[in-house]
Amino acid sequence: MIYKILADATVFIHFLWIVFLIFGALLGIKYKPIKIFHISGLIFAFIIQIFDWYCPLTHLEVWLRTKHDPAFAYTGSFIPHYIEKIVYIELPRYTIFMLTVFLCGFNAWMYLKRKK
Repeated sequence: MIYKILADATVFIHFLWIVFLIFGALLGIKYKPIKIFHISGLIFAFIIQIFDWYCPLTHLEVWLRTKHDPAFAYTGSFIPHYIEKIVYIELPRYTIFMLTVFLCGFNAWMYLKRKK
């Protein structure tokens, strides 16, 4: 049971990470440590898209689910049912790559426009 709870928590953290990558510039404009962490996260997201890698959080979640139930079956909890649809969105790789490029460009614009 603990592995299932940890896997669900991992998916929720993954979701929060994605939200941070999308909206992190709003806080990064005010706070330099958040800006550095946000830009580092965007660079990491860009790199894993270029090399077609999986996020380490994905590997952790799969490992935890496998430890919970080798059949890798979901038992209907809230987090896998709703949040995983967003975290593991089913889009072509090219579309996800273009969204990543757009996200990085948008955040660069947010940071650069505030310096003027």
